[in-house]
Formats: sequence, C-alpha cells, structure tokens
Amino acid sequence: MEYVTLNNGLKMPKLGFGVWLVPDDEAETAVKNAIEVGYRSIDTAMVYKNEEGVGRAIAASGVPREELFITTKLWNSDQGYDETLQAFDASLERLGLDYVDLYLIHWPMPKENTYVETYKALEKLYHDGKVKAIGVCNFHIEHLQRLLDECKVIPVLNQVECHPYLQQTELKAFCKEHGIYVEAWSPLMNGKDVLNDEVIKEIAEAHGKTAAQVILRWHLQYDNIVIPKSVTPSRIEENFNVFDFQLSDVDMKKIEGLNRNHRNGPDPAEFNNK
Repeated sequence: MEYVTLNNGLKMPKLGFGVWLVPDDEAETAVKNAIEVGYRSIDTAMVYKNEEGVGRAIAASGVPREELFITTKLWNSDQGYDETLQAFDASLERLGLDYVDLYLIHWPMPKENTYVETYKALEKLYHDGKVKAIGVCNFHIEHLQRLLDECKVIPVLNQVECHPYLQQTELKAFCKEHGIYVEAWSPLMNGKDVLNDEVIKEIAEAHGKTAAQVILRWHLQYDNIVIPKSVTPSRIEENFNVFDFQLSDVDMKKIEGLNRNHRNGPDPAEFNNK
C-alpha cells in the first residue's frame, strides 16, 4: 500500500474501496472481501444506504479499528449547521463506530448557499474529536475559495469525478497550491469508454496488466487518492494489484493526452438534488 500524509498530519491509504450503489447486504460481503484482500480505506456515504453493512463488515473483519480508514459523507438534504451535527451522529450510529477518519460534504449545492455553515459544523466535529479529518466532494475552485476565505480548517481533500478523460488539471493545481488532495471517484469512468481506449489497452498489454490496473496506476502516479468500486471478488483483487509495476514517463504523457474534460456525472455547479 502507498500512503499520503494529509495537511493535518493524518496518514491515509492512497488506494481505497468504494461502495457507491452497492445494496447494504452486498456491501457487507464486498467490504469483507476488500479487507481480506488488503484494502484498509473504505468510502461510504449516508445516501448510499449501506453504512450499516459497512459497519458490520468492519466489526467482523478482525482488523484493529486504528488500522482502518473510514470515510462517510453528509447528504444534501442534511446541509445546515445543526442538521449536519445530527446527520453525523446518525451515520456514526449506523456504522457502529466511535469516530470516523474522514467526513465529507457530498455536494456544494451552490444555489442553496448552505455549504459554508455546513462546513463550520464539520469543523466543530473535527475540534470535538469525532472525526480525524474533514473535507468536501465535488467542489469547484470558487466553492473551495469560499471555504478558505470564511472557514478556519483547510479541507484535507476534495473528492471529485476524475479519470483519464476528465483529469481536472486546473482544479488539481488549485488544490495542490493549498495542500488539498484530489480523491478520484469514478476513477474508471464507471467502466465506460476509457477502459476500451486503444492507448490504455496498448499500455496495459506492454505491462501485462489490465486496462483498469493501468488507469488506477496512472491515478496513483498522478498523485490522486483513488477509490475504485466493485462487488466482484476477482475485480476487487485485480484493482488492488497495482503496486508491482510503474508507468513510464512516456506512458504518463500518453494518458495525459487523453484528457477531454468529459464529465460523466453531474456538474457540481448545477447539481442540487436532495
């Protein structure tokens, strides 16, 4: 495993396991498999409705709590200072944990204009020791800038859609300047076009790896934290086996050239679903 040190000194595995769209009972099995394979970072969210399954898998894993890095997220309908504190307690209870390592605002919802007061509630949770780190998801530069201007704790990371067709270069540069890591959701573009890209396939063949492994390796060398998701045991293991090879500078340049700024998910400036 490779680790990063977040801006508050906390260490986080660079490769984690995501459970988006995984039903609660399946999440329990998938997370158990992932922990057995070697994953130590698990990423869930209130809106995924599988925090209880994730919690059961953690409890049954036999791995000491301090060796696991657990992330969950606040959903849009719970934004607001008091609402956030209540939602966090509910997530913690569902997970069956005393604390989480990372708590994130899921979307900025700029039209609602509540993300600053929401983030201030995350700051309270952080200062109270209920979370070890706080951050955000899907924040554009202007949303991050408001937090930097109006809040005191710099987010440790910004979890955003990122893959070879959407490399987030401008956002990544801003985050790096302020000590904020980029964490990639949909790192494999939900299994769509990028896995069949001829450039990726050519690099994969040269290394004796799959297209997915090459893309995950690119994320790691691009200095992204990455959280692939799968419920298939063989894929869970395949996605973990990315530490035994390196992409060359030429490989990295070729993948860099694939950027299309193609967004597969919603635009955070417009997404306002509750």
